[in-house]
Amino acid sequence: MTRCLGVPREIKPLEGRVALTPAVAAELVRAGARVCLETRAGLASGFDDESYLAVGVEILPDADSLFAEADLLLKVKEPIGPELDRLRSDQVLFSYLHLAPNPELTTRLCDIGLTAIAFETVAEEGNLPLLQPMSEIAGRIAIQVGTHLLHTPTGGKGLLLGGVPGVERGQVLVLGAGHAGGSAARLAAAMGAQVTVFDRNPARLAEMDAAAANIQALYANNHAIGEALEVTDLLVGAVLLPGARAPHLVSRAQVARMQSGSVVVDIAIDQGGCIETARASTYDDPFYVEEGVQHFCVTNMPGAVPRSASQALSGALLPYLKKLLRDDWRSYPALADGINVEGGRVVLPALLEKS
Repeated sequence: MTRCLGVPREIKPLEGRVALTPAVAAELVRAGARVCLETRAGLASGFDDESYLAVGVEILPDADSLFAEADLLLKVKEPIGPELDRLRSDQVLFSYLHLAPNPELTTRLCDIGLTAIAFETVAEEGNLPLLQPMSEIAGRIAIQVGTHLLHTPTGGKGLLLGGVPGVERGQVLVLGAGHAGGSAARLAAAMGAQVTVFDRNPARLAEMDAAAANIQALYANNHAIGEALEVTDLLVGAVLLPGARAPHLVSRAQVARMQSGSVVVDIAIDQGGCIETARASTYDDPFYVEEGVQHFCVTNMPGAVPRSASQALSGALLPYLKKLLRDDWRSYPALADGINVEGGRVVLPALLEKS
């Protein structure tokens, strides 16, 4: 392993995650990798430069130095702003990309000519192992934030989501029973809410139905979703089509029929959102109101808990990084099939279908 694995500091607003923790970096160094980190890249996650130096990581003084040195760039979020100007055609970029709703970034990466592999399109036996930990975290955050937004001081309808004895439970509607939706549903149920989950996968529906007595799992169709929305206090969108733009399952008209002060959280916003009124926001300005309903649609929800999220992501990345640092990494189908753009063109089938 002679290639340089470079980890820059994330610059998306309030994005504190780092793609590599000291513990995982130590594993790579022991395996013979050269690992470089931009100074202070791990600080917001609770990892100072000294903790990386102690395990053999090189600390570089700024982003220019890091991007110039790295053959393989390991990031959490997609490159933005000045990061794009630093990328080269001979580099491999490995990060969350979410290109389907972002044609401008897709075009820019093609113009640069590099090889870009997205965490969210690395698949193993039908699973998405690099998306799963962040999806589970985002599902929990959706319920935590939604619960807060239902409070009157934040513009909500003044509802305690879990209720108390003698009071009706809050109604939570979750679209999608995958890792994000399932995580959201379980937490909401544990808090005492009445939860309805919509999906089209019978196995996922059975799993949700068995998860708690206050979860009901239903086959998704527009009529059933529309009826449920009229009594929904908190709507969580968690629909995923790997690599592709999320379909709109809830229209603006349906959101308008929700009660004033209700809440929408669209976890699928990274892929364009599955609710028509959803628009991407950041933690600098995370909340907005549409049709009298509070919305939270931050594109990096797990960034709010960077220490937990960095540990979960970095651990999941380790086996793939060991392969990616090898000259024959393309012989591993999960990585080769996870390439989104290469040599100036889009190669991921899901992106080609939508172009």
